[in-house]
Amino acid sequence: MSRGVEPALAELYDRFGRIAYGLALRVLRDQALAEDAVQDAFLGAWRTAAAYDPGRGSASTWLMTLVHRRAVDLVRREDRRRADQLDDAPIASPEATDEQAEVREERRRVQAALARLPADQREALELAYYGGLTQSELAERLGVPLGTIKSRMFAGLAKLRDLLAE
Repeated sequence: MSRGVEPALAELYDRFGRIAYGLALRVLRDQALAEDAVQDAFLGAWRTAAAYDPGRGSASTWLMTLVHRRAVDLVRREDRRRADQLDDAPIASPEATDEQAEVREERRRVQAALARLPADQREALELAYYGGLTQSELAERLGVPLGTIKSRMFAGLAKLRDLLAE
């Protein structure tokens, strides 16, 4: 491999590819990332084969060290990516949290007051405000004259205002 003989890389991969993949998979616990780590490690071995020193260890040990280092690098990269996503997440300010609590409390108060209205007034108000229906659409849907809908809504809003003022 150090002389650039391509069949040497193929032979190295045939001999150690499965073992390298198993090592990478144990470190990464993700098949795609393990494949990437093995591919990068073998490419690194091809590029740096001239730097291999047999006196420091066997070729398999050198290769597995490359695979392990690449797998650990990928783990660190993934950890940084996840941490960056968390850092980018908006943090609710105390003011926003207080506002949300106030909105929830106000919603609860309105719903409780609506529940105390007569059924015909509550129905008209809920369909108009929550359902988005106009007074004409309400009259048609409920089968009552438009004037009746207007009276129910006027009376319902007045009663609702009194209930919320309590």
